[in-house]
Amino acid sequence: MLAGLPGQTLAVLAKRMVREEVAPGTAVVREGEAGDRFYVVFAGMLSVTNRDMGERVILRPGDYFGEVALAMDVPRTATVTAITPAVVASCDRATFDELLRPLFADD
Repeated sequence: MLAGLPGQTLAVLAKRMVREEVAPGTAVVREGEAGDRFYVVFAGMLSVTNRDMGERVILRPGDYFGEVALAMDVPRTATVTAITPAVVASCDRATFDELLRPLFADD
């Protein structure tokens, strides 16, 4: 998804993202909480679960999460938990709105 962004936009995004190492078993986001960051998986595997639907998907490097809460201004729709040691990078809502929101807009 990010590969479609112009190089200058990617450079700005990279400077604004915060890298975080996540230990196995640690929840990065929790279903029902307010969403304030968008995440990209750099390393490891993370599980996406939802109270009603159970485990939904496994995230791997290059995948992303957190966009639903930001794009739709709703609470987190799932919990994302590290299965293995993982590395994620995230940006705040203002950066998401400025640089990424157009990627998630309905045409």
